[in-house]
Amino acid sequence: MSFFISEALAEGAAAAGNAPPPSPFGSFIMLGVLFALFYFLLIRPQAKRAKEHRAMVDAVAKGDEVVTNGGMLCRVTQVGEQFLTVEVADGVSLKIQKQAVQSVMPKGTIKSA
Repeated sequence: MSFFISEALAEGAAAAGNAPPPSPFGSFIMLGVLFALFYFLLIRPQAKRAKEHRAMVDAVAKGDEVVTNGGMLCRVTQVGEQFLTVEVADGVSLKIQKQAVQSVMPKGTIKSA
């Protein structure tokens, strides 16, 4: 059985000696294709979502009903530069970061919930 392995190794060495050296441009092309693939499938969509979230957070106004990252449904009572004061229940107010807002809900969501 070992005589088959030695023949295969000898045959591979002879074939490798006759082949021309690989071109370095192929590696650069593959690297460029990989970068383009990562850009269009990962980087660009994530940047688009971040931009949409930033615009949504900047548009939050007093009286809006929002859901936080923690899942709380609240009504915005005061808007600051970096923080929001939200009313969770009657007489219960919390101060949260603007970035903690996950989504803005339609008016009347709290009454129907």
